[in-house]
Amino acid sequence: MILTQVNPVIEMQDLTMKWDMNLVLDNVNFFMNPGERIGIIGPSGSGKSTILRLIAGLLLPTSGNLLLLGKKQQYLRPDQNNPPDVRLVFQNPALLASLTVEENVGFRLMRKGKLNELEIRKRVMACLEAVGLYDVANQLPGQLSGGMQKRVSFARALIDDPNKNEDSMPLLLYDEPTAGLDPVASTRIEDLINKTTDVAKGCSVVVSHVKSTIERTADRVLMLYGGKVQWDGGIADFKQTKNPYVEQFREGSLKGPMQPAEH
Repeated sequence: MILTQVNPVIEMQDLTMKWDMNLVLDNVNFFMNPGERIGIIGPSGSGKSTILRLIAGLLLPTSGNLLLLGKKQQYLRPDQNNPPDVRLVFQNPALLASLTVEENVGFRLMRKGKLNELEIRKRVMACLEAVGLYDVANQLPGQLSGGMQKRVSFARALIDDPNKNEDSMPLLLYDEPTAGLDPVASTRIEDLINKTTDVAKGCSVVVSHVKSTIERTADRVLMLYGGKVQWDGGIADFKQTKNPYVEQFREGSLKGPMQPAEH
């Protein structure tokens, strides 16, 4: 029997990110296996969103290596001929106001020009249906409620390119998806994160300050502070570990190793 070597979806090797003299990430090392759902937590300024932007190909590290599906990332996403299948769901829906919902969701496929209009529309409608939107395709984002715009952004993350490598596993990145939402609205979005990741047959990285979002959408958690991974473990361990950083996060306590940044 021949065993096939499976590359990690994400691998960071001594990865460092600086903004001028500000050290945001300090020799970070971690890997993510296919099928995993990782939650990244930590206070503001700990480097969570920076990690997402590096994975999405919007930034390059100052030093160290970032590998996606075994390939070292050396160029920004717009400069790559065949970028990995990474889909970023922003905290703000980030929809193009002048385009209809259908055009927003199908933008990536329309831009590539490899599918006809009917095929793209069929795929767009399937994605809208998956997030519970059935009759908004011809509307502009400004005509929708904030919650509906958020769901459109999830539908956009579901759009699949039939010309991509069949072995490719979509990597969905969610940046503070429940920030500022009430508990009921948060639960709806958390369910949508799980459904979107399932429908896309991918894996996910969720950055969040909200404990319920991490506990309901992740099977593994990374705790960031001071530019380093202070704790890495499964969700069951996350709920009971005595690690002082995780304990302080869970309890929302002012006492602990994490102190508010000075302004």
